[in-house]
Amino acid sequence: MKRDRRVKILATLGPASSTHDVIAKLFDAGADVFRINMSHTPHKQVREFHKIIRTIEAEKGRPIGILVDLQGPKIRVGAFANGKETLVEGATFILDQDTTQGTDKRIQLPHPEIFQAIEPGHSLLLDDGRIRLRARTCQPQAIECEVEVGGTLSDRKGVSLPDTLIPVSAMTEKDRKDLDYALSLGIDWIALSFVQRADDVAEARKQAQGRAAIMAKIEKPSAINYLDDILDIADGLMIARGDLGVELPIEQVPGLQKQITRAARAAGKPVVVATQMLETMITAPVPTRAEVSDVATAVFEGADAVMLSAESAVGEYPYLAIAMMDKIAKEVEQDPYYSNIIYAQSTEAEATSADAISAAARTVADTLNLATIICYTSSGATGLRAARERPLKPIVALTPKPETGRRLAIVWGLHCVLTEDAKDLDDMVDRACRIAFQEGCAKPGQRVIISAGVPLGTPGATNMLRIAYVGENSDLEI
Repeated sequence: MKRDRRVKILATLGPASSTHDVIAKLFDAGADVFRINMSHTPHKQVREFHKIIRTIEAEKGRPIGILVDLQGPKIRVGAFANGKETLVEGATFILDQDTTQGTDKRIQLPHPEIFQAIEPGHSLLLDDGRIRLRARTCQPQAIECEVEVGGTLSDRKGVSLPDTLIPVSAMTEKDRKDLDYALSLGIDWIALSFVQRADDVAEARKQAQGRAAIMAKIEKPSAINYLDDILDIADGLMIARGDLGVELPIEQVPGLQKQITRAARAAGKPVVVATQMLETMITAPVPTRAEVSDVATAVFEGADAVMLSAESAVGEYPYLAIAMMDKIAKEVEQDPYYSNIIYAQSTEAEATSADAISAAARTVADTLNLATIICYTSSGATGLRAARERPLKPIVALTPKPETGRRLAIVWGLHCVLTEDAKDLDDMVDRACRIAFQEGCAKPGQRVIISAGVPLGTPGATNMLRIAYVGENSDLEI
């Protein structure tokens, strides 16, 4: 089942999408990878989702990726004596470690690590940024603040500190248990929340031990400052625009989205654009024009995937939301300006034989108007390099490993097919041509270009290109 688009769709599962029939329908509508949000999903439900997705995968005959999104630390204020209080602009308000119930003058902030790190002048954003405080004096037990933007604050609302590098791990004890459980099931991707620096990603990688790829969620200003370091160690990035728009001036988010997308593409690592893409479709059968434009912008930028959150998890129209995203992506990729925009963002190949081969495959495919690019990939590295070039010809990634096909399901342009390792060069060419025909990527008489590593089956050894004709007998079984 080949998609007629290059960008992938990541759909979040939830109460509105929890049965086999609904999830299968979402796959048919265009979902390539399914996200499980650990903030709302108990382990029993994770196991059920995993079982359903793997069953659908077997029915559809195509690798389907599963991404588990860890909750991360949650910083919240304590409780008020009256349940809520109104903070007035210009007034003084204190955050302290006193466990007594709060008043209109103070509230508990039960996070000692913040008192160690915050400095005078730092901002504190409460209740998703609706209330803004500015720290005036910072002591070991209390932070005296001025209310810059007031409003009503109720019990246990969240706190963001955009100016403060908080000395806390990106993973809580809950996250570590959730990660262990997800790995035991065979999850493909782990999305890591609250990433501030590369060390946070390193901690998750150490626990995962290669059993799942790590996607760093870029949602904090400190992650922007350390983006290159994070990108070096992460397997992919997710632009969590909701939290990023709370912790940074919201007008900066579109520019940062472009910067992060291009940085990930230059590094040859997948990048997902997330949050509020078709928000209106939680309750309406059609999106706004602005939301359509938002999705289109991500597609024009060459993002690997666009993500639906509440739209598919709790929305009234999960199928329509995915179908709409699918239609938008297809329309953008047929736009006459699309190829120029995609190629304008291309970066030079790195000085390795594998990158040079991938760049050459794109050039040869364009110059000779070949039907498709076929790459053999065991670890997934060759597939990532092929996608990094953003060729306008279809890419078929052949792999003997189901886990590789599932991880690559999130990568731009890759149509992943599971097949045995080729026995020799002749078998490699014959197998590639037959699969290209059977998957609808090439017709008899057309030519394809094949990249692989010799000796065959050697991970990371891409060093060969071969142009081949698809013969009349390519419809024979492999």
